[in-house]
Amino acid sequence: MAVLLQTKYTLSPITNNIPRSHRPSLLRARVTCSLTPAKKSHPNREKLVLEKRLVNPPPSNDPTLQSTLTHRLWVGAGCTTVFASFAKSIIGGFGSHILLEPALAGYAGYILADLGSGLYHWAIDNYGDESTPLVGTQIEAARGHHKWPWIITIRQFANNSHALARGITFTVLPLVLACNDPVVHGFVSMFAFCILFCQQCHAWAHERKSKLPPLVVAFQDMGLLLSRRQHVNHHRHHRTYMSYCIVSGVWNNVLDDNKIFEALEKVLYVQFGVKPRSWSHPNSE
Repeated sequence: MAVLLQTKYTLSPITNNIPRSHRPSLLRARVTCSLTPAKKSHPNREKLVLEKRLVNPPPSNDPTLQSTLTHRLWVGAGCTTVFASFAKSIIGGFGSHILLEPALAGYAGYILADLGSGLYHWAIDNYGDESTPLVGTQIEAARGHHKWPWIITIRQFANNSHALARGITFTVLPLVLACNDPVVHGFVSMFAFCILFCQQCHAWAHERKSKLPPLVVAFQDMGLLLSRRQHVNHHRHHRTYMSYCIVSGVWNNVLDDNKIFEALEKVLYVQFGVKPRSWSHPNSE
């Protein structure tokens, strides 16, 4: 707000004895007073909302745990893209009379998908926040998951997997359109399939065996899927933030025994001064 005060006086009584050529014809006095309200500093409302959400676990009917139409469409797009890649591998393999190479490539995709899931899981568990572009919502969900691990068992499938499905769609679709090599698609289709469903494997690892389909229990017992016994190390208080891989868990012992993630965290801290969240040992309920 500005207040303008202006006075205008003719100085003829004062300037009678001054030559006319030297007289100022007019003197204006201008006083301007500016009153600007002080800006109030507001705390980061989004951060406050997040912290409030992390105080109490959400109920089972909470909208943040439900699948939306958009979630389902992305999962549908991801599954369609993976199926197209798999079909190209099968059709191309039979057409070229090569079956072993695509099968071996698929096995390599399955093994490396477990490693890829661990690297991604480690990254979102330890770095960034809800404002991080592209993956902020996943980081927020990961923080809630470490406070209440059981929440993942009531989160609906498409809600839990749509972000991965979206990434799979954007990365695999160009390969489907541009490449016809059955070996390449053998690897890509299996790798993408495992990544797309790794969060579901993660959810099964938190569920009681009595509530799981018998086939899932059999695969867990065979070591083909991540088991509850394997994954529990990730949430134990004295061994928090280990066992990041969530497809089959085959890489967990290798990475944990050789302290690979601990070494990466130290390198990032020395180079950039960023501490991972694992160093603070968050509690879970």
